[in-house]
Amino acid sequence: TMLGKLTHGIKTKYPHIKVQYHGHSGPGFSMASMLEVAKAGVDVVDVAMEPLSWGMVHPDVITVQAMFKDAGFKVKEINMKAYMEARSMTQSFIDDFLGLFIDPGNKVMTSLLVGSGLPGGMMGSMMADLKGFHNAINMGLRASGKKELTLDNLVTMLFQEVGYVWPKLGYPPLVTPFSQYVKNIALMNLMHMLKGEERWKTIDKTAWDMILGYTGKLPGELAPEILQLAREQGKEFFTGNPQSQFPDALDTYRQEMKENKWDFGKDNEELFELAMHDRQYRDYKSGIAKERFQKELEAAREKAKAPILIERPVIEMPRIDVDKILQQHPDAQPIQAAAKGQLIWEVAAAGDSKEPVVGAKVKEGQILCYVQTYYGMEPVTALSSGKLFAVSAKQGAMVEKNEIIGFIA
Repeated sequence: TMLGKLTHGIKTKYPHIKVQYHGHSGPGFSMASMLEVAKAGVDVVDVAMEPLSWGMVHPDVITVQAMFKDAGFKVKEINMKAYMEARSMTQSFIDDFLGLFIDPGNKVMTSLLVGSGLPGGMMGSMMADLKGFHNAINMGLRASGKKELTLDNLVTMLFQEVGYVWPKLGYPPLVTPFSQYVKNIALMNLMHMLKGEERWKTIDKTAWDMILGYTGKLPGELAPEILQLAREQGKEFFTGNPQSQFPDALDTYRQEMKENKWDFGKDNEELFELAMHDRQYRDYKSGIAKERFQKELEAAREKAKAPILIERPVIEMPRIDVDKILQQHPDAQPIQAAAKGQLIWEVAAAGDSKEPVVGAKVKEGQILCYVQTYYGMEPVTALSSGKLFAVSAKQGAMVEKNEIIGFIA
């Protein structure tokens, strides 16, 4: 009903604007939502098609078209020959390589999304994050003599924390990238609280930019505790036009296209791609992106040949014998990769760069290493003071987000 009222309000006040509805199927409301917005005057609804429809994606076009016809709307007939050809082609991609990167959980709908408001489209990344945190959280619980949590326990707790965090952050729209910011803050809050620590200890720069107004004015008011946290950390709020933070660089990109003799494409769409995703576009044109993808594909295919086959997502195990370490040092704190990418322990001025020596002293908050991601460098900091007790990932190793790469004891 809310979506219908919203659509009707937009079309009444701005009849010249075309309204497009984009809603995933995750919590199960998508068909009802589509019919509601259609009755309210929406112009376009986004659909999907097998074998990549339903679950956490969109309803299939065949079902949506049949529903609209039955409701009295004029809709075009579906070219079933073209549909089956596209369906077959997509399935061939899945069989060849795409299926190696699709979480089986993406085909499952869950009513747990109803309460949190998180979009179904981000369930895949959220579950990957949770699996990375799962082992680390249970290590801490075991060390303190508490009962371990199942992945289902963590999912429920995370959804509840999102429901708590969202209004505190001024109700940012739960779409990319803001939904990721809310989810990441909630996830880190959960991690800290399960360790007996306070909320809000870990908020990354991009989330702070949202909170401080650099991405625009938030729909609601920030909670007093967030305002106090900003003051304590010396943060400055921004009330100007967010676009002013991004100088017009289109002429620079246009010159780069000319110097490299790259085709601008129809309607300058190639120029648009470079301006929007400059690093990725350069990697694509140079061949680096293809080379990187081929390596990832080879690794995924090798992993798929593992002798143990299961009907659920695989939870990556750390390269360290966690139980053995905790037996020796029950209070040991894990060092976890901040993102997926290449691990950089050091950049030596002379000689080979290497991982640190076991036994080296570290301080809480100290940057231990960096992870080189596709978008830049992510620092990895120490959660406590002590000595390096174990280092499992070597200099230059490829690591997954939240993978345990060492211990401090």
